[in-house]
Amino acid sequence: MELALKELLTEKALAVRRKIIKMLYKAGSGHPAGSLSLVEILVTLYFGDILRYREDDPFWPDRDRLILSKGHGVPSLYSVWSEIGWIPEYMLWTLRKLNSPLQGHPDRRKLPLLEISSGSLGQGLSVGIGMALAGKIDKKDYRVYVIMGDGEMEEGQVWEAAMFAGFHKLNNLTAIVDYNKFQLDGPVREILDIEPLADKWKSFGWEVFEVDGHSFEELKDVFDRIKENNFIKPQCIIAHTVKGKGVSFMENNNEFHGRAPTKAEALKALEELGEIYPDI
Repeated sequence: MELALKELLTEKALAVRRKIIKMLYKAGSGHPAGSLSLVEILVTLYFGDILRYREDDPFWPDRDRLILSKGHGVPSLYSVWSEIGWIPEYMLWTLRKLNSPLQGHPDRRKLPLLEISSGSLGQGLSVGIGMALAGKIDKKDYRVYVIMGDGEMEEGQVWEAAMFAGFHKLNNLTAIVDYNKFQLDGPVREILDIEPLADKWKSFGWEVFEVDGHSFEELKDVFDRIKENNFIKPQCIIAHTVKGKGVSFMENNNEFHGRAPTKAEALKALEELGEIYPDI
């Protein structure tokens, strides 16, 4: 990876993390840890020359589709979109407020930029399959990316959808699992172990890759391979991540699955993220 691109992605990831912390502190509720774990995935997709979109036309019909099935991580997506310019920064501070377009889970009725409303886990892949099928029927060359959580792998609908996509060889569909090893009630392996995860996806007819979900090099490499190789199968990227990544006291601390930081915690987090004079 070129140094300039890595520096750009690193800078964007830091900016996105700072905004996540501020948004959730100002909202007083939300899901910081699961938002922080998927930052590098989103930043690589949007700023690493992977996702096809137009900054000046977010509704461009030939854009690639991105579905955030783990809807509770949406502060990360809002922050990325503010970096692109699709959401003004002041709007971020309305997260979870009444009548705000930025609801705690994606709500397309209030924010048409979203491909779908999500938050009820397990449904995003099925919707992505519909979009991928539509693309083939309409002879469009856009791709569909669906980001899911690891706890979400426990939902039966995911595997019904995986079986369908594999059988129909939907090679324009990429599923990304944000595998941070925790869900609401504790470690995934203790709630309902999903291993061997890669073998399961392979057995359903998918091309499977495992990467460090915080490595821009590995993410960029696998996304480029998928774009360039035209695989005959749908693809699943298992991205190993750290819940709460980037903030020391949030990393692997499941207390922050669904609790916003206090002011003192937000200030400490922002200091760790390199903001010298936090404005909160």
